[in-house]
Order: sequence, then structure tokens, then C-alpha cells
Amino acid sequence: MDVRLSPEQQALRDALSHAVDRLGPNTVADLDDAIRRSRLEAALSEAGWRELRSAGADATSPLASGVEVAIVAEELGRGLADAPFLGPTLAAELRRLAAAAPAEGPETVAFAPDLSGPARAVGGVVPAAVAVDAAGAHGALALVPGADGDLVAELAPGRAESHLDLTRPTSVTDPGLAPVPLAAPSVAVGEDAMARWTALGLALTCADLVGVMRGAIGLGCEYVSARRQYDAPVGSFQAVQHLLADAQVAMEGSRSVALHAAWAVDALGAPEALAAGALAKAYCARAARDVCEAVIQVHGGIGNTWDCLAHVYLRRALLSTDLFGGVGPNLGRVLEHQGIGAN
Repeated sequence: MDVRLSPEQQALRDALSHAVDRLGPNTVADLDDAIRRSRLEAALSEAGWRELRSAGADATSPLASGVEVAIVAEELGRGLADAPFLGPTLAAELRRLAAAAPAEGPETVAFAPDLSGPARAVGGVVPAAVAVDAAGAHGALALVPGADGDLVAELAPGRAESHLDLTRPTSVTDPGLAPVPLAAPSVAVGEDAMARWTALGLALTCADLVGVMRGAIGLGCEYVSARRQYDAPVGSFQAVQHLLADAQVAMEGSRSVALHAAWAVDALGAPEALAAGALAKAYCARAARDVCEAVIQVHGGIGNTWDCLAHVYLRRALLSTDLFGGVGPNLGRVLEHQGIGAN
């Protein structure tokens, strides 16, 4: 595996960085700026960044690799971008795997209430589901078990409401909804395809966590450089330096495993890609919480207030951690792949 970004991938990162720096929120109050948010939404739509996993020229392979999609996810996480990306990207991947036509409007994915995986119908209805990245979505994809695999169907997403993550609203769908199968032609999604879809989801949540860590560390470093105490910048104190240095080390380690997980989505077999994603998620989830809490700590008292962006980074990290499971469930996936602990 060559870990260097190609010139095209670097250009993609630069374009994302410029867009997020220009249109992302710089303060908590900016999250209520509807004009800014609509401009960010327009930038993502016009660039086609949410369609990177749609079917390409051969109608089967995606337009872009897992690495390119992870680059987008990381930069959006760094800038706390409050425009849908994860949900629409996973929905586009589900449609591609089901050989279905692209969505006619904004779409996301419905997850089980514990966010561990996609929502599934039981007895023809979905008992309960949570639509992620639900802002502006006209539908949320769920699964209906079939004889040859899972059929992809659509639910009404419900009303988007901000809960844990202030940058990516979620909504709870009405209980007992009957999902509507996608229009033909579409096919059942087999076990290997679902494993690869889960691997992509794990890789994207890991990339988002890496971006969140980068943004949080940048926020912390900016604050401790400007804040003075005893006629010296707070950042000159060794205890503060150690906290941020440890956070940087944790972020760099997370970036390495997240990049491998993104590469594995397309380069390895489905079981190996799933194991790589699970390993990365277990590492990134633990690191992200430690990093975000360290950044709150170096802010001192202001870090515990609503006006400080540090809590927005932490809340985004907590949602990305819960999606597809956190440390424990993904360590279980790794052990299962290695045949450890099986009866």
C-alpha cells in the first residue's frame, strides 16, 4: 500500500479545505447562520462530492475509491461542516450495490436505534429507526430481508432534529413504517456486499474522527497561543504542551489506521476490508474521545461553556463513534475475523 496521496487526491483535499475554511462554522453562533449553511450545501452539491460512490462508467464500480471519499469526510470533520455527507454517501453506495438507479433527490440511511447498523424490516415494517445526516433528506434507505440477501427499500425520514451532534441532525422515524422497495431494476445485496458497505461506513466514520481530532487540536493550539497567564502564553506551560503533544500523537496514529481502512474498502476482500475498518474504528473512537476531552481541558473554564467550539467537536466525535459501533463491538469484529473467542 502506497500511503502517499496522488496529485489528484491532494487537489481534492485542497479544494475541500478551501471550501470548509470559507463556509464552515467558526463559532457556535455560526451554526444558526442559514445563509452560510445554504452556501456550504450548494458547494457540496455543485462539486458532486456526495456522489463519489455512485456507479461509474461501467455501471458497477464506484466513481471514486474509498480513499477519495475518506479525504472528503476528514476535511468536513475538521471544519465541522454542517451539510450532509455521510448519510448521502452511504445511501449512494447502497443503491450502487443494489444496481438501482440514483436517487432523484437528497437521501440518507436509516440506522437501527443503537446506530450499530442499518435499520431492517421485521414482518414487513421497520419497528424503529434513526435517520442520520437527515437535514434536507426526502427519504432514508433501510433493508428488507429476502431469500437471496437484503433488498433495499425507502422510508420517510421523519423531521430532522439536532440531538447529540449539532452539525449533523438526526431524526427518529415513525414506528412501524412499511418500507417501499426501490423501483426496478434492483437486486438483493448479498452478505459480502453488505460487509463491504459496512467497511465503507467504518472507514468514513474513522476519517471523520480523524478530521474532528485535527480540528479540535487546531482549536486548542490557537487558544493556548493567545491566552496569557502570569505574563506568558498558556501554551508555554509544559503540562499544556504535553496534553496537546499526546493528542497529536493519538491523531497521527488514528490517521494511519483510518487511511488503511479506506484503502482496504476497494483493495481487499470483503471480510478483510471489514476487519481493517473495525480495527481502525476501535482505535480512532478511543483516541477521538481522549483528544476532544484534552482540548476542553486546555481551554480551562471557557472550554466548558456553550460558546466554545470544543464541545461541538466532542459531540460530533460521539456520534461518529456510535455509528457502526464503538470500541467494544469493533474489537469483537476483529476477534471474530481472527477466529478468537469463537465457540
